[in-house]
This record gives sequence, structure tokens and C-alpha cells, in this order.
Amino acid sequence: MKAIVIEKYGDKDQLKEKEVSIPEVKDNQVLVEVKATSINPIDWKLREGFLKDKLDFDFPIILGWDAAGIVKKVGRGVTEFKEGDRVYARPATTRQGTYAEYTTVDQHLLALMPENITFEEAAAVPLAGQTAWQCLVDFGGIGEGDQVLIHAGSGGVGHYAIQIAKALGAQVAATASGENQSWVKELGTDRFINYKEEDFAEVLSGYDFVLDTLGGDIQEKSYQVLKEGGKLASIVQPPEGESAEKHGVEAEFVWLEESGRKLEKLSNLIVNGKLSSVIGHKLPLTENGLKEAHEISESHHAKGKIVIHV
Repeated sequence: MKAIVIEKYGDKDQLKEKEVSIPEVKDNQVLVEVKATSINPIDWKLREGFLKDKLDFDFPIILGWDAAGIVKKVGRGVTEFKEGDRVYARPATTRQGTYAEYTTVDQHLLALMPENITFEEAAAVPLAGQTAWQCLVDFGGIGEGDQVLIHAGSGGVGHYAIQIAKALGAQVAATASGENQSWVKELGTDRFINYKEEDFAEVLSGYDFVLDTLGGDIQEKSYQVLKEGGKLASIVQPPEGESAEKHGVEAEFVWLEESGRKLEKLSNLIVNGKLSSVIGHKLPLTENGLKEAHEISESHHAKGKIVIHV
């Protein structure tokens, strides 16, 4: 099968197209014919070697941890899926990723695709959507009337977080650049903040929850907008305990714990028209396609999700 691999750490030029063997299916896995995958920051962070202490894989490595496709084979222990099912998943983080024509996925990480979306739209959801859910629901406990601030509302995690928060009945503020204002507001944003023209810390206060997707000074200033007892979830940088204690809030670094059950909850929102994928870029499964995709992601200015069609 065709796959895009890296054989050593480095820049985007390490992405190489290779013919590799179709992975073997274990008892608790299914083999998925990948129709689409998507790009997430973990892809290029691992490619650069930033995560080698946490994820020490042997080369070659197939990157990519989002998949939408068709079940082609099931392991002996699989009971919930069958050949021909349209599925999507955030597979386990292994060296056998999803920049490939086939990938294996553990049964407990899979969910059936909603019937009302394409493979490309489905592939955009698993990692970013589940991350947003884990931050807002599992950690944040967001509910009706809560005030929520989403940083980088035009990004992959951010644009799902806005929609999830609105579906839960929250009032949502989001930061983004002015060029993204129209569509970010269409997602349900109640208070749009053009970060180039407004300082969120000067115009917001008394918030219940902040989703930090940027880190650094943005994270530190975010404590100022939270009320006492509020919560901050960061997906980029472990929060400083002293800062959280000083402001009387709870702060946590969220590393995704993916699951098919969590993905099914997102599927329900999709079916009910409360969650959709914004795809800013669609590129092919080729060396040049993946290099361009990584370059866009590394710019931190991608609109919504970057999807790869296979």
C-alpha cells in the first residue's frame, strides 16, 4: 500500500512516499481502508522530534492520527463492527498512523460515521473534536448559562469547542483574527474578539471556563478573566500551579484520552445539526500534499481543519 513516512526526525522534507505492507489485524482490531485523514499539531511535532521522549518509536514512522474509511477486515474478537461499515476514529498513537491507504484501529476507538457527512468531514473530527469535548465536558463540566472563552476559535480544536459549548447552552466568547470573524460568529460565538484590535483580558471578566490553545502569555492572562472557582484547560502547555492558586481557579493540561464512546457523543451532535467540520484546506495523499499540509499547520493560521483525501 502507499504511505507517507518519515525515516528520521526533521523538517517537512522528511515526508517520503513509500510502498509498505498492509498492517496485520489483531484480534481486537479492524482494518480500515482509509478514505481521508487530517492534520493535527502532534503530526509535525512528532516529525520534528519534539515528542521523542514521550513517543519513542522506531523508524520508519507513518504519521497521522485521524481516519475515516471503510472496514475491510475484522479481528476474531471484534463484535461491534463488520466489513463494509463506514467508520471513523482517532486511532491509538503508534508508529502505524493514518497517512496511508490502510490502517488498523482498536475496536474500542471506533465509531460508525454519521450518515449525513462525507469521509473528509468525518476525518476532521476525531482528534480535535474529542479534545474539545474532553476539555469542555470531562474537565470543564460546562452547562447551561456558563460563560466560556475559546482561544483561537478559528482553529481545529477551537471551532469544534465553540459548537460544543453552544450545544451545551453556554455563552461563548472566542478570539481570532478579523478575517475569520464572519464564519466564527456563524458557529455560534456570542462575543467575538479580534485579537489584533482588542485585549481579551481587558474586556472580559467573571468567566466560568477558558480553553487555552495558545499557551505563553495568553495562558497567563487568561486567569484574569476567570471568576473564583473557574477552570482553565490547556492543550498546549501545562498551567502554572502557582498562577492558578493565586487566582483561585482550577487549571489542567489535557492530553486526549480517545474513545469510540466519546466519538459517538460527537456523532449525535453531528446528526442533530449541532456540530460540523470547517475544512479550510483539502490536499492529496502525496509527498507534496503532506508537505504543504504540514507547512500550513505549522503556520498556526489554518482555517478550521486541514484534510487529506486518499
